Amino acid sequence: MRTLCRSRLHAALVSSAACLCLLLLFSLRHADAQQKVEQPSAKQPPAPVAPSSTTTGTPIDDGGVTIINADLITLNVTLTDIYGRYVTGLSKEAFTVLDDKVPQEITFFSDEDVPVSLGVIFDVSGSMGRDKIQRARDALQHFIETSHAKDEYFLVGFNQRAQLLLDRTRDSDALLAKLTFVETKGSTALYDACYLGVEKVTRGAHQKRALLVISDGQDNSSRYTFSELRRMLKETDVLIYGVGIIDGGGSTLDMGGQAILDELASVSGGKAFFPDSKAEMNEIFERIAIELRHQYSIGYKPANFTNDGKWHKVKVKVDPPRGLPRLFVRAKEGYYATTNPR
Repeated sequence: MRTLCRSRLHAALVSSAACLCLLLLFSLRHADAQQKVEQPSAKQPPAPVAPSSTTTGTPIDDGGVTIINADLITLNVTLTDIYGRYVTGLSKEAFTVLDDKVPQEITFFSDEDVPVSLGVIFDVSGSMGRDKIQRARDALQHFIETSHAKDEYFLVGFNQRAQLLLDRTRDSDALLAKLTFVETKGSTALYDACYLGVEKVTRGAHQKRALLVISDGQDNSSRYTFSELRRMLKETDVLIYGVGIIDGGGSTLDMGGQAILDELASVSGGKAFFPDSKAEMNEIFERIAIELRHQYSIGYKPANFTNDGKWHKVKVKVDPPRGLPRLFVRAKEGYYATTNPR
């Protein structure tokens, strides 16, 4: 009897040990499987790292859009002598920047010949006859021949509405071809066209941006107002060059049209021109192209910058080296203090 009990006890112990082994083996396999599920595969890409927001004044690639924090103020500065000739080669020390009359330290300076993202804003309203279109197209060809080889172009045509005719291209032949068979009709939505042009070039590939506005009259069909467009130009660094087109009979652009182009150009740091002959128009287009290639780029961080959205007046002065005559400075007149620029 005692032997039988011992045998049964031994069998029970063996059975319990086997169960424990099986349970332990199952637990280990389960833990190993769980670990494999929780550990990322070596082929998985790493999690994206959020970009730092502390970088100031550094270009950020955002899908082709270059964004610059607004506490770095950049100015395109044109310098000419008394004969209207462009003056290059001066050093940073020759320039003084006043922000609300307070001198600033220039932290960025360049006079390099850099490419431009250029929007051509072309009037195709009913008042622009075939002769005006052809003369403006021929002059535009002179502009392109004088421009930087890496410039990129946007073409906006406008009559009663603004329309993007050609998006971001370096193919100047394609740009000119678009204007060969253009149909002129309707009224003039100049402000809408400029607004669209600014939005396009600020998304261009180059940090330097400009609009070449070609028109023969003032706005009479836009949804945007002159004040809204003017405000937008003051918020951006887009240069405006206006060319007022007249007919071949020697008549001039009306005073309203001249005043509009003058003001839009002036507030941006650009300039408006009103040629009275085909030869003068060709010369002016070439002059604009040369100016874009012979400008200084000046940057500074305003002392005690405050993100208050207020307008701050800027003045650039130049102290020419001994021997040079009086020089004339043209640049944007100020900026809105905001860290969310267009």
